[in-house]
Amino acid sequence: MEPRRRRIDEVVNPAYIADLESLSMDQLRERRAVLDDLDTELSYYRRMLHGRMDLLSFELRRRSGEETRSLIEALPQILAKGVGGTHRSPIPKELSLEPPESGGDDRHPVDRILQDDFLAHLPSLDDAELITIQATLTDAERMVSRERRNVYDVYDVISAEVTRRYKEGLVDAGDVLEER
Repeated sequence: MEPRRRRIDEVVNPAYIADLESLSMDQLRERRAVLDDLDTELSYYRRMLHGRMDLLSFELRRRSGEETRSLIEALPQILAKGVGGTHRSPIPKELSLEPPESGGDDRHPVDRILQDDFLAHLPSLDDAELITIQATLTDAERMVSRERRNVYDVYDVISAEVTRRYKEGLVDAGDVLEER
């Protein structure tokens, strides 16, 4: 049995945007919907990673004496950091925080990182361990950001094809309302 491919792997494969001219508008819209879902998922991952990174940074500052409050006292401020009225997407429907039933581990690598319960035993971790965890989270955030940029690039190519069809009159302009 062939392993299931992750959606991100499918959409960054050049075949996903090859020969877009042969696809129907519905197929193009379906692909853009997949990209929208992936963006929501990746955005969620980034928020989760940033939250953990912020907590670890605070703990390291507290341990070095730069911060006098306890983590619990600072928690509301840490978690609110950066929210500033920005739109928060819902938790993605297809986020796979549980191991797959197939027995294989085809989850997004960030799923495995986010399952680490280091926050539950934060007091027992030494500074070196915290720095290692922070580096792992930073690397994961960079990977997720790179994946988001790839998703945006593919989205732009598909949107350009949709726009071309409208400009060239290949699609009824009344269909624009259907997209929304």
